[in-house]
Amino acid sequence: MATNFYFNNFTNSGEQNLIEDLIIESIRVYGHDLWYIPRTLVAKDDLLNEDDLSTFTKAFMIEAYIKNVDSFGGDGDFLSKFGLRISDTITFTISMRKFAQDVALYDEQIRPNEGDLIYFPLNRKMFEVQFVEHEAIFYQMGQLQTYDLRCELFEYSQERFTTGVLEIDTLFNSYVLTSNSAIANVEAFDAMADNFTIETVADSIIDFSELNPFGEQNY
Repeated sequence: MATNFYFNNFTNSGEQNLIEDLIIESIRVYGHDLWYIPRTLVAKDDLLNEDDLSTFTKAFMIEAYIKNVDSFGGDGDFLSKFGLRISDTITFTISMRKFAQDVALYDEQIRPNEGDLIYFPLNRKMFEVQFVEHEAIFYQMGQLQTYDLRCELFEYSQERFTTGVLEIDTLFNSYVLTSNSAIANVEAFDAMADNFTIETVADSIIDFSELNPFGEQNY
């Protein structure tokens, strides 16, 4: 038996626009202003599907609602075999209409893309978009109104930022390699780093002049 054709629940444009207006207003009341930073590919590796030479030349202010009400998600701060690792995750909800007006209109980008960045001024952290969920609200009144951007803390690897926003362009200055140094000076921005002392002590413990410095001497 077919549904009742006297009731139109999914094609009423007036109701759809009303719900979208209410969602946009709610985001403006309870949300935060963020910077959306599109990624510009320079030398994409099709095998690994990555681009270590990516640049970021534009930044767009957009409002978003934060779905993480208690704290950041993910594994948080933990010690791995490579040292301290911070893997905070967060989910931002943005309006489809506002993204089209504030970003797509100027960047010819029809939707948020995985790999783009979001700068969160509240805690001065940069997040990378890992996945864009476009059906977070399942066709309310027959229409999609929002994107859910599932993001992870961005790991800087010498990307260039020339967005024109000083706070963004200088965020990673302490990690940039200078032309006079092939290796970053870790001790300049990490007070816990003491490589010289570690190397000095190690030389007195292990004798690499022997054939087997970790066991009995070989003759």
